[in-house]
Amino acid sequence: MTTSTDTRITLSRIMTNAEANLLGTVHGGNIMKMVDDTAGVAANRFAQGPAVTAAMDEMAFHNPVRVGDVLHVSAQVNWAGRTSMEVGVRAEVDRWDAVTERVHVASAYLVFVAVDDEGGVREIGELVTSGEEEVRRFREAQIRRESRLARREAIRSSREDATGAGA
Repeated sequence: MTTSTDTRITLSRIMTNAEANLLGTVHGGNIMKMVDDTAGVAANRFAQGPAVTAAMDEMAFHNPVRVGDVLHVSAQVNWAGRTSMEVGVRAEVDRWDAVTERVHVASAYLVFVAVDDEGGVREIGELVTSGEEEVRRFREAQIRRESRLARREAIRSSREDATGAGA
């Protein structure tokens, strides 16, 4: 059995002019790609094989990332079900040319689904949580999952109501 701690991974990269937007800061899409890449490593390790991004449940940008910042993106699996899992991601920066405090720049939650060689859904193992922090992450991930499912059902129901109302 795999623990949340076993799935932790951090990828780091120096941000350059190639990632900058018209305002001179790093484009959010570049940060999102690194978030997805890092979360994917955690998910694939936990699933012990291919897992694909099914949803980015939430992404919050807290501070800008500048050219010359070293972007550190850390991820770990927070929750796992029968075939899917939630990966929590935290992005921080420090400077490439000085010893500085890390600054929290973004957080995200992504949902991944394990797939087989034909792209079909496959089952994954149980996630073992240990310690208060992992239990808290697991519990909060369950709340986000319940919210996603309720939102999906409410939208489906609303569409059915709208279709039926015109008939």
